[in-house]
Amino acid sequence: MQVVILCGGMRTRIRDIAEDIPKPMIPIGDRPILWHIMKGFAHHGFTDFILCLGYKGWIIKRYFLDYHLANSDFSLGLGTHSDLRIHGSNPEEDWNVTLAETGFDAMTGCRMKRIERYITGDDFLLTYGDGVADINIRQLIDFHRGHGKIGTVTAVRPPGRFGEIDLDGNQVVEFNEKPLLTRGRISGGFFVFQRRMFDRLQDDVGLVLEQAPLMQLARDGQLMAHLHNGFWQPMDNSRDYKYLNELWETGRAPWNCWEAPRLRAAA
Repeated sequence: MQVVILCGGMRTRIRDIAEDIPKPMIPIGDRPILWHIMKGFAHHGFTDFILCLGYKGWIIKRYFLDYHLANSDFSLGLGTHSDLRIHGSNPEEDWNVTLAETGFDAMTGCRMKRIERYITGDDFLLTYGDGVADINIRQLIDFHRGHGKIGTVTAVRPPGRFGEIDLDGNQVVEFNEKPLLTRGRISGGFFVFQRRMFDRLQDDVGLVLEQAPLMQLARDGQLMAHLHNGFWQPMDNSRDYKYLNELWETGRAPWNCWEAPRLRAAA
């Protein structure tokens, strides 16, 4: 199953951390948050990624074009007959990454529609390029395939500043983009969709996935919620950036499922 990651938005609330790079490239430790998200999916066996690029997408392209060299030892000849010799095998990830230009001004629903041609299966995963979690992706997919509806959204319990979802059991009955008062669980991203979700989208730069498409999907009884009670955290501002980096540096990052727990750094 392919993993679509929305990487195109402008980071308007975190400019004090990184002014010149897109939000998915802001680091946790020495790697972009995008890498952390992809490592989580890959740990569960999902290594075919489609990145929806927009704002400064060339920086993300350059990161992956240079990925092999950045993680290898090599010798480079600079003479007339220059050559490049890479030493040893590359232990890094065996991923397939499609980098799709989905438009500088396009909103999330439009970006999703514009990568439809790259989707090869009946279902696909989708999430945002600025949040990490300790979600068991295989359990999420099993839940999605078990209910037979078009979409599944991961429902979490973080601070109330994101799109809230009203539930009747696991059935989503209402999707509110930005409620004035949070009453319960909210959308944490980490969606699974059937391919027919694309029939509900238009190639319109102003189409916001979290507005009409998901709201109508919920009202039609075609959106279910996978309840996640574990860790979920977006990097929405400088406070989030500092918190995620502190967790990583002290070896307490709950989303780090791909390596054994690291020794906590000395206080």
